[in-house]
Amino acid sequence: MAILKFSASAVAAQIAHARACKTFLPNWNGPVDRPALILIVGNGVHLRSNGIDGTTTRIVTTEQADPSFAFADGMNPFRDTDWMAQRRMAFRDLTGQFYTDILDDVQVLIDRGRGAIRLATDGHSIRVFVRQASDYLIGGTYEVPSGLGGTFRVILKDACDTFAIVQNCGNCEDFDAMQPYRVPLDALMEIDDRRVA
Repeated sequence: MAILKFSASAVAAQIAHARACKTFLPNWNGPVDRPALILIVGNGVHLRSNGIDGTTTRIVTTEQADPSFAFADGMNPFRDTDWMAQRRMAFRDLTGQFYTDILDDVQVLIDRGRGAIRLATDGHSIRVFVRQASDYLIGGTYEVPSGLGGTFRVILKDACDTFAIVQNCGNCEDFDAMQPYRVPLDALMEIDDRRVA
């Protein structure tokens, strides 16, 4: 899982473009009749309008990018020198175009004055992530997916807008002896949170 952070004003411009259009790029299931945002993982990682206006077809490709698109922090090929490494950390070798259904949820956050929009993605699903580092208790006990199909119980050591540093605690001896490690902030689950790991 990865958390992507975007400028709210850049995303708002893409939403405004989509809403101003009357025709839209089709998705994999066929024609689309409403505005949406498309996440592109390719030459950088960016959100863009699905709208087709009179000046350009705005064809979506993973090879081309426009500086006006809403790029994820650290993944802008026009500005970030290590954007490819950042993209690889978030998506491994996965590239492509992902039609999303997040436009209305993102608009609510923009209307509330959020300066940044954060999306949680596991490479196959994309959702708006509204929690912040300050929502978590440093020293608190949480669960994180283990990568083995279950979860580890962890103590939260530190957190930022996108990642948390955790230490295994209350598992078997070998796992608890591991050094602290980094997980996406979205991976932290309250102990009574029944999300599938």
